[in-house]
Amino acid sequence: MEKKDQSELGNKDIRSLLFSMAIPAITGQLINILYNMVDRMYIGRIPGEGATALTAIGVTMPVIIIISAFAALVSMGGAPRSSIMMGKGDKDAAEKILGNCTTALVLISIVLTIIVLIFGEGMLMAFGASDKTIGYALDYLHIYALGTIFVQLALGLNAFITAQGFAKTSMQAVLIGAILNIILDPIFIFGFKLGIKGAAIATVISQAVSAIWIVRFLLGDRTLLNIRKKHLKVDFKVLLPCLGLGLAPFIMQSTESILMVSFNTSLLKYGGDLAVGSMTILGSVMQFSMLPLVGLTQGATPIISFNYGAKNGERVKEAFLLLLKVSLIYSTSLWLIVMLSPQIFARIFTRDIELINMTVKSLRIYMAASLLFGIQISCQQTFIALGNAKTSVFLAILRKIILLIPLIYILPMFIDNKVNAVFLAEPVADLIAVSVTAIMFTIKFRDVLRELKV
Repeated sequence: MEKKDQSELGNKDIRSLLFSMAIPAITGQLINILYNMVDRMYIGRIPGEGATALTAIGVTMPVIIIISAFAALVSMGGAPRSSIMMGKGDKDAAEKILGNCTTALVLISIVLTIIVLIFGEGMLMAFGASDKTIGYALDYLHIYALGTIFVQLALGLNAFITAQGFAKTSMQAVLIGAILNIILDPIFIFGFKLGIKGAAIATVISQAVSAIWIVRFLLGDRTLLNIRKKHLKVDFKVLLPCLGLGLAPFIMQSTESILMVSFNTSLLKYGGDLAVGSMTILGSVMQFSMLPLVGLTQGATPIISFNYGAKNGERVKEAFLLLLKVSLIYSTSLWLIVMLSPQIFARIFTRDIELINMTVKSLRIYMAASLLFGIQISCQQTFIALGNAKTSVFLAILRKIILLIPLIYILPMFIDNKVNAVFLAEPVADLIAVSVTAIMFTIKFRDVLRELKV
């Protein structure tokens, strides 16, 4: 397990520091996605009921996404604020944030567990469960709900490990859960013949082991910040700013399910199952393509937050510019590949010629503005790293709620090819959102640097 002097965040070369933090973060993101895919592969192969069980898992995903979003609400606001306090040299304040966020994660998990157990069936029916799938979906969700506390602690507290600069340790926490889940899935699903219930049990056990491992680390002597009993009592002066800053990532995650419903219902109306199938592939491509950008920002956030707290404007500026440069190089390279060879991505997911042809056309439209993602994610995440809650929340609401969801319904009213019009909503929203974000960031970042006397 790595040891780290917190001065590295304030003194080590920015380039080597960013990549040493980002590479484990990107690896952790990839591990998470891959083990979710393997999980579904096992479920899809349950004898006699695999297809129905797999559909049921899909129905539970919006609920699971919302549960994960609450972990982001606490941690993605609390972790950057703890880094800022560390930069100021106020370790006690940083530990107070960690303690308050730990208590908040536990309380939220209790409330969520009760809500899901009581209202789970109604929620699943609202998200598209049928009489055929509701039984399987409930079997999975009820067991998953009982492990909500482990999900909250594993996802939420791991962000505080990354915030201290322990990127490899954070990755190891994800890796432990992923490997264990992959091992336990076939044992519970097929060995004990528990089917979809076995998949849920394997997931809960894996998350529990990750959570215990993370909590033990934060209680031990290898960490810079410790969970201390005296800081577990909720102090709203400490907690509320964390929740305010975490509101942006919470909105971004929780609205994902609403966004998918909007896309799928519109595409089903105008293009049928083929268009919906194409959207499934586009969503997967988008998800994979965003992983390196998410990992880069996770690596940069502690560096920017720490040096902002330390009032080291030169390092804040250098870290942001490097993040922006690397993110733009990646997003532009990906955009070129998508525009020149979209069939590469389509053929990864299907062999159906008709679906491949539809996906090739729609992918070029859907990701037409993806070269700008480097700007959007760098600026938006830096707002969070600097503790700017109001702006980060506005930008999160702007892209999805104010722009994208309405455009999905508005554009088909003015464009003859309705299916293309729905896909076009994505780049139009991206173009407007990136323009607004870049303008706001340029103005506000200049003020930050002036404040830090660069």
